[in-house]
Amino acid sequence: MNHTHPATTTHPTPTTTRPATSSTTSSPAHPGPQHRHRHDLPFSAAVGWGLVVGVANAAAPLAFWWPDASSVHALAIALIAAIYIGFAVADGRRHVIAAECAVAALFVILAAGAVTLSPWLLVAGYFAHGCKDLWQHRSHFVAGTRWWPPFCLAVDWTVAGIVAIAIAAGLGFH
Repeated sequence: MNHTHPATTTHPTPTTTRPATSSTTSSPAHPGPQHRHRHDLPFSAAVGWGLVVGVANAAAPLAFWWPDASSVHALAIALIAAIYIGFAVADGRRHVIAAECAVAALFVILAAGAVTLSPWLLVAGYFAHGCKDLWQHRSHFVAGTRWWPPFCLAVDWTVAGIVAIAIAAGLGFH
């Protein structure tokens, strides 16, 4: 008698087909819907969350009360600029990594100047980083950032505006 063990029985594997997608309306510079990822934010949502995070960032000196507000925002600018180093490493191109490291270093220098020279350099730094985000959004210099530049631009320019008002009002900056 020939017995077949259930573990050795083979079953046909079902096959599925995917619908074809048209690439006539997209390019690498302008990805179409088929290039969107499940975790991508729409532009308006990225900007909206950037405004929320920007207000929270502007209020960061309230949470970190022991250093002065200039020091807290100087650290924040350095951190924000360094985030693009991570994106550059993920991108993998050496010239992109080198460029983003150089840009982050410039923001560290600007942050140090804001602590020792003038808090108005904080406003300039946040505004300048927002301009860099706008350039990144348009140029896609660092691959794979998708929703990050409009989010970060909203954060940067929101903080720049709030910090400018706080400095002008004489609130907590040297």
